[in-house]
Amino acid sequence: MELKNPGAELFIPDEIPEDEAFDRTVCLGIAAHQDDQEIMSYHGIIECFQRDDKWFGGVIVTDGAGAPRADIYARYSDRMMVNVRHKEQKKAAYLGEYAFQALLRYPSSSVKDPDDEAVTEELWTIIDRARPRRIYTHCLTDKHDTHVAVAVRVIQACRQLPEEAKPREVWGCEVWRDLDWMPDAEKVILDCSSHENLQAALLSLFDSQVCGGKRYDLATMGRRRAHATYHESHGVDVGELLNFAMDLTPLIYDPSLDIKHFVDGQINRFREDVMARLSKALK
Repeated sequence: MELKNPGAELFIPDEIPEDEAFDRTVCLGIAAHQDDQEIMSYHGIIECFQRDDKWFGGVIVTDGAGAPRADIYARYSDRMMVNVRHKEQKKAAYLGEYAFQALLRYPSSSVKDPDDEAVTEELWTIIDRARPRRIYTHCLTDKHDTHVAVAVRVIQACRQLPEEAKPREVWGCEVWRDLDWMPDAEKVILDCSSHENLQAALLSLFDSQVCGGKRYDLATMGRRRAHATYHESHGVDVGELLNFAMDLTPLIYDPSLDIKHFVDGQINRFREDVMARLSKALK
């Protein structure tokens, strides 16, 4: 596969032929930045880990040039940060035994530009080639503009796929905004309890972020543990570490659904849930 941007790379950790790498992919993570994938898609990574019948593939859309930096990275230029984050993501792909890792190297400005169709077109090509059963991407209520834009580009790309190529499930996962506010019946519950050592190792590989001033490793593991404890008030914990996701699949199979109205409906149902509880308490 020929990727569009200079420096973009398709990395296959076990060096098998490209066609085989795509054909074996069952779960696909499509994230904005390096390490987003490991934060939001661990459920898919561990589901496929050490399996011969299912594999996890990854796509990082942006170059990561705008990352904050401190410690030894404080004087790194944007170009240097792009290169070190590219290298870190390849290390994660090797450790997690991914089917492949695509690093597309788009600037965030291109991803966020609704008139720039290059990202959508390239995602369409990758998804059509891999034809995964499930896609993990960002949730539509994330507070990072680039994350939201990536989720929208994924939806747009999937809508254009032939029916036989569309994933069975598309889940929007939390990174820069939690999804604990969603009504429980609407949450997709992702049990991430397995191999705590592996998830900690994957998160710690991104030294330019962890050492560079953002403790994503501690924050991510803490959120997963908090979700597991606070998810159910009247029952025992169903897992030790949980992530939440919103089900974006209806948006893929019904292009007439307006994306903004879809999200507005979820927010309104949260509002209704809160108001109903308050009303009962105030009677």
